[in-house]
Amino acid sequence: MEAQDELDELRKQHNKLASLAGELAHEIKNPLSIIRMNVELLKEDVESIDSPEARRAERRINTVINQCSRLETMLNDFLRFTRLSNLELKAGNLNQQIAQVLDFVEPQAQKQNVEIVRHFDNQLPSIKMDPQTLEAALLNLVKNALEAMPEGGTLLARTRIIRTGVALDLIDTGCGMSANTLMNLFKDFYTNKEGGTGLGLPTAKKIIEAHGARINVHSELGRGSQFTIEFPTPRRI
Repeated sequence: MEAQDELDELRKQHNKLASLAGELAHEIKNPLSIIRMNVELLKEDVESIDSPEARRAERRINTVINQCSRLETMLNDFLRFTRLSNLELKAGNLNQQIAQVLDFVEPQAQKQNVEIVRHFDNQLPSIKMDPQTLEAALLNLVKNALEAMPEGGTLLARTRIIRTGVALDLIDTGCGMSANTLMNLFKDFYTNKEGGTGLGLPTAKKIIEAHGARINVHSELGRGSQFTIEFPTPRRI
């Protein structure tokens, strides 16, 4: 019983710390947005000046804008990371949810010469979901697939009924991942991408688990990767 009390106390402390960290991140976002907006206005002024000094200033301004974008991405990932304890799960359509994400990335996929193939089971039962957070998780996974195919390829999105509920497969023909990357893929702050926060995939995994689901990954260098998410049917949540 004492061990359980200690565990409950640790959870309370963790939740309190996460809440404080989330509030701090939110407070940082506001001045950061103002900084970025003013730097972008400054860039417009510099662009109208034709001189070597102006071009050097423009390059430095672009560096500041890029770093602001990186910080905003990190803060958004962190805020999602700390706000997963109060999801409101309601019955929803997984086909519709992944279709919205694919529609959103379609223009980028076309630019990269990536073909998106959709194989959706029209008889798929509903799942319990929080649409906003689940969309963020799926978008992160799809964007990672596109990043693995900078020279083109195929992304297959497939939904299917399984014994325990429904599954979503995201299969790409990209560069694949090493055994070390697979081992660390969902660890907080782990990244091998320049400018990455290391919170995107861990947050996606936590969102998926908050839906009572689980995610599995198979990958091979040079041949691509498959992410499979298995959602329980409503009666199992």
